[in-house]
Amino acid sequence: MTSPLPASALLNESDDEGRNRRSGGRKHKAGHRVAVSPSRKSHAEIEPPVTIRSLSEAIGVKGNELLRKLMNQGVAATINSTLDDEAAQMLALDFGVELDIVYEETAEDHMLASFESDEEGENRIPRPPVITILGHVDHGKTSLLDRIRKANVVASESGGITQHIGAYQVEHDGKPITFVDTPGHEAFTAMRARGANVTDIVVLVVAADDGVMPQTREAIAHAKAAEVPIVVALNKIDLPNVNINKIFGELSQEELVPEEYGGDTPVIKTSATTGQGIPELLEMLGIVAELRCDLRANPERPATGTCLEASISEGRGVVATVLVQDGTLKVGDVIVCGDGFGRVRALFDDKGHLVETAGPSTPVEVSGLDAVPTAGEKFAVLDDVSQAREIAQTRRLRTRGAALGERQSVTLENLFDRMAEQKVKSLNLILKADVQGSLEALSKELEKLENAEVPVRVLLKAVGGISESDVLLADASQAIIVGFRVAPEDRAITAAEEKNIDIRRYDIIYQVTDEIKKAIEGMLVPETKEVHLGRAVVRQVFRISRIGTVAGCFVTQGTIERGAKARLIREGREIYKGSIDALKRFKDDVKEVAQNFECGIKISNFDDVKTDDVIEAYRIDIIRRTL
Repeated sequence: MTSPLPASALLNESDDEGRNRRSGGRKHKAGHRVAVSPSRKSHAEIEPPVTIRSLSEAIGVKGNELLRKLMNQGVAATINSTLDDEAAQMLALDFGVELDIVYEETAEDHMLASFESDEEGENRIPRPPVITILGHVDHGKTSLLDRIRKANVVASESGGITQHIGAYQVEHDGKPITFVDTPGHEAFTAMRARGANVTDIVVLVVAADDGVMPQTREAIAHAKAAEVPIVVALNKIDLPNVNINKIFGELSQEELVPEEYGGDTPVIKTSATTGQGIPELLEMLGIVAELRCDLRANPERPATGTCLEASISEGRGVVATVLVQDGTLKVGDVIVCGDGFGRVRALFDDKGHLVETAGPSTPVEVSGLDAVPTAGEKFAVLDDVSQAREIAQTRRLRTRGAALGERQSVTLENLFDRMAEQKVKSLNLILKADVQGSLEALSKELEKLENAEVPVRVLLKAVGGISESDVLLADASQAIIVGFRVAPEDRAITAAEEKNIDIRRYDIIYQVTDEIKKAIEGMLVPETKEVHLGRAVVRQVFRISRIGTVAGCFVTQGTIERGAKARLIREGREIYKGSIDALKRFKDDVKEVAQNFECGIKISNFDDVKTDDVIEAYRIDIIRRTL
């Protein structure tokens, strides 16, 4: 709603309407418009922007009645004030009118309408199944897929774990099958969700020596949410001391009752090391795809699908890994994906070979987009590059508006909070990653470290190498640059050395979170804990020249230590707080005196000690806080 005008403006409008009524509705000069309210309706439509005047004309309610209703709700407005959609609909309902906001169709609306799949189309033919590999970290998902592909992807993975989505196509009995590999680490939840949402069948990999684990349960939840069949690959079956019945019981608790137990979940015993069970797994996937899934697509139509991953390559620019779900993608097609658009310059298959086309269920790398799309975005091929540009620009404006909306503006209500925030220490970070999915996973993990005392502020997160501009931003904002599987440019290294900017590079995600967690914990104000040591009663007071007053004491409880902090208590009240400067047994200096022994105590900077005073010794322990 636009800014309200002063109440005097409302009174003036009301006075004008009153004078018009008293004048008997005399005619006004030509050209001066008088709003005559039509008859009230029960249903109305209106195009944005919605003003009080246009709403009055649409629903048949006088403008002053609308203004009075708003005034009663504590909202000051004028006849030309703009209402947001929800406020307009609620105001119309107050007068018994159901209001529909009708938007003009955009280029994106036309695109979505034109690409609605024709489920009964004559050109729809069988397509290869899309299989997603899900499961807990280190249960052998990628190793199993390597065995199927006769490749060795896992050897190239940092730390032996997959950290981004890989998509591959293999042939079995002359028929192609598409596999989507997903990470198992808990940080990559969003990637697993995307994998489950583009798949036809889920292969749930469970290690025979480990059983059902937290990410296994999460993968089951993703598969059930996507309503796709699940085939369990019981991997590492070649290891000794495997308790299959225990694992079958754990699967049954997750409502995946194995066929051997009378259920309907196929469980194939496999070994990525020996190759055991691989043919049986592929055969079972073919059976499930044929019996449970009606997998059809129209290769004659323009391509649509999903972006699985996106990154910036130094030689190829923006590179997006996409899965074609319908139609055929060709080199030269105009494509729009998320905030990016462009003409397809090149297509690469999962082996890195150049291809000219990619049909349904085919994963390919696409180069030619002008911006990095967000992983999980849908893509579509259009006829007109200007239409693609319009859609991409509309999405960018929407994204920019959402980002601006997240920024907190200063008001009288939050002024003091914002001032206080300037004094609070914060950990400022600049995140650069190799692909969009890694960036997303990093952001999610950092959200878990959020705390009120040391805010974690991500000033910039982007895909690509660390540039000189990143270093300049870090210098201006006192930030740390975190690079995940990316390298800094030469100029960035030089600038970082000159400005003493900390650039941290990582290959494994939990190393990032562990180090940042330690940095945050180091910035937390440590807790202090008072530890009681002992008490001593003053039996006699000795005044010694050039030394001061020494208290002859008897230790009644605990231990008195030299150098400990001390309180002097007289008649139940604390008189002085200081430290024990000297501690003697007879004439010897000692480090401590235990209970039921006598000693001499000199309190630093205090000589007004009296008989029957109590000296209480204690120490302060500093406890380092953790998240």
